[in-house]
Amino acid sequence: MVKEKLSPSRELAAKAIFAAFQILKEKGGQAPGRDVIAEIEKRVPLDEWAKATYEKSGYVRWQSILHFFSIDCIKAGYLVKKKGVWYLTPEGETAIKLGDVGLLKAATTAYRKWKDENQPPESAENQETGDGGQKGEEATIHETEQLAIAGLKKQIGLMNAYEFQDLVAALLRGMGYYTPIVANPGKDGGVDVVAYRDPLGTVPPRIKVQIKHRDVPASVPEVRQLMGLLQKDGDVGMFVSSGGFTPDAKSTARGSHVHVELIDLERFIALWQEFYPKLTDEDKSLLSLKPIYFYAPSV
Repeated sequence: MVKEKLSPSRELAAKAIFAAFQILKEKGGQAPGRDVIAEIEKRVPLDEWAKATYEKSGYVRWQSILHFFSIDCIKAGYLVKKKGVWYLTPEGETAIKLGDVGLLKAATTAYRKWKDENQPPESAENQETGDGGQKGEEATIHETEQLAIAGLKKQIGLMNAYEFQDLVAALLRGMGYYTPIVANPGKDGGVDVVAYRDPLGTVPPRIKVQIKHRDVPASVPEVRQLMGLLQKDGDVGMFVSSGGFTPDAKSTARGSHVHVELIDLERFIALWQEFYPKLTDEDKSLLSLKPIYFYAPSV
């Protein structure tokens, strides 16, 4: 049986997407897109053609091809992208068994079926290269969002622990809370911020916030320490960790009889973007955003 000859773009897409699915499966089904892309670069051999940048956009070719053909996987129900995080669906995990080429072919077939039912015809050149059409627009949107989130992560990474603490307090104010207590440098007793629904703290919930700004994931003992501080009716815990949480820490929070909300960096950025318009100018200046509006096709 003669093996089907793929174009360079499709051959690269098949390898990159297959690697992405394997990485997501290894990580429990989800991971920040930036981390997935970084891991793909370690696993998939990339020549100079793949690593070259497009003159018009400045994007790296292999990454643009990955984003472009990932739209097929989204339409096939194999992959979900939300706020920079990629999620492998059960259908996507099953599709791994098809191999790299088989997975891409199945996704492309599903995309074409969806497109025939919902979109006008698109030129063969656009289908192959992503130079235009809705699929190209969607791929560009995903790539732009990825770059924006990477930039925010980098900026937050440059902050010290107290600057990040102020950022968390600012987010809570944007969400409609009052933050009369923001810990000063030094021992804080396990609580960095206390937030109320009203200025006097008479209306529940009262949120006790623990903040860790580091690369190391928060552990079970740290989550339990916060739980131990939720002693009054109406107390709610919020643990913000820029380094994320260990799997056991997440399980501990889910199984707790008290409410402890875990916020990792991806979720914090998503909340910052969502509530940014409601922040004061002073709080906005802590991590400024510039909205850019353009047509965003529904995925």
